[in-house]
Amino acid sequence: MEAIERLLKPYPVAIELPVLWGEMDAFQHVNNVVYFRYFESGRIAYLEEAGMVRFMERSGIGPILASVGCRFRVPLTYPDTVSVAVRVTEVGEDRFTMEHAVISHKLGKVAAIGEGVIVTYDYRARRKVSLPDEVRRMIAAVEGSLPKGGR
Repeated sequence: MEAIERLLKPYPVAIELPVLWGEMDAFQHVNNVVYFRYFESGRIAYLEEAGMVRFMERSGIGPILASVGCRFRVPLTYPDTVSVAVRVTEVGEDRFTMEHAVISHKLGKVAAIGEGVIVTYDYRARRKVSLPDEVRRMIAAVEGSLPKGGR
C-alpha cells in the first residue's frame, strides 16, 4: 500500500473503485472505454470537493468537458481495485485542465494517465464564459494554490 500512497501524493482528490468482471473485454483486460468512466467518476468527485456543483446550481455556470485523452500504461484485470486520482494542472481564461491517474492496487502501478480540458459554460445562456474568480478560488483551495496560468 506504500507504493499506492506515494503515487497518490501529487493528487489532492482520489477515489477508490472496484474493477468489475463485466468491465473486461474479449482480450481479457478492462476495455479502454471503462477508463473514461473512471476519469469521469474522479472528475465529479473533484468538482464536488471543490464546491463547483453547488456553485453551478446557484449561478447556472459550470463545467463542461471539451476534450479528453488517455495514455494506457498497463492493462487492468479483474479482480483489482483502482484509485482514480485527480488534479488541476493548468488554469486558463475560460478553462482548466485536469489530470487523471488510474492506479492499480494489485499491480502497485499507474495503469493510465488521462487529461481533460474543462470549459466554463453558462447553462442558462447556453454559451461559454470566462472562468469566474470564485471557481479559481475553489480550485486553489483544493490544490493548495492556483496552478500555472491561473492569475
